[in-house]
Amino acid sequence: MKFVEDRTYADPEAAARRLMEIAHAVEPVQDGRIHIEKINYPMLFQDKAKPAEYGAGLKLAIERGWLWMHESGTYVKITPEGAELFV
Repeated sequence: MKFVEDRTYADPEAAARRLMEIAHAVEPVQDGRIHIEKINYPMLFQDKAKPAEYGAGLKLAIERGWLWMHESGTYVKITPEGAELFV
């Protein structure tokens, strides 16, 4: 008997890679900025990730240098290291 379903984004690595896929698909506004709601909405509401999974993935993407987040938390930018993931 299994009561707990497998969560796709329970692994922060999988969540970070999905966030990078979403960020890469979004058209940046000015100066390469991607508003944070453009990546959190698809992850949380379309992919049905839990907020903790989203947070862990975002944190890992920032720690690995794939994304840079503004101190206000309103937008991110894809770094050159993050752009290499899609070459």
